[in-house]
Amino acid sequence: MRRAANKESSKTDLEELQARLSAYMDQKGLRSTAQRRLVTEIFFGTEGHLSIEELLEVVRQQDPKVGYATVYRTLKLLTDSGLAQERHFGDGVSRYEVAHLDEHHDHLICLRCGRIEEFENDDVEEMQDRIAKAHGFVLERHRHELYGVCRACHDAEA
Repeated sequence: MRRAANKESSKTDLEELQARLSAYMDQKGLRSTAQRRLVTEIFFGTEGHLSIEELLEVVRQQDPKVGYATVYRTLKLLTDSGLAQERHFGDGVSRYEVAHLDEHHDHLICLRCGRIEEFENDDVEEMQDRIAKAHGFVLERHRHELYGVCRACHDAEA
């Protein structure tokens, strides 16, 4: 997940995500709890693709009383609100990443070590658009995942 290079942009990003979550919760009549706020703040401030267990581990460093169910329900809320995306990379583990409105990226997944690398490529995006158009599709969203062996695992095997 890409984050702004400076702290001021990151702070603005976090504030925008929190505002979107607050608006969604108000619309749904949901209340904000201290534990839910902690989970969302940590999730929004973390890069990468986190499993529920990984996020729980980080959250418990600040509040050991937070339970698995709280993290699970908070991630479900974030997914339902469009602020998180649930990803499955073929290993049976659900992972979550922050869903920014103005950001799209694809994934390279190592089948040996499980490393997940994000990438962007305008040529790939243009080709997808051309293919969809040729088949009469109007794209609304897509997911592009490439599975293989990362450089480090490949080098270790050589």
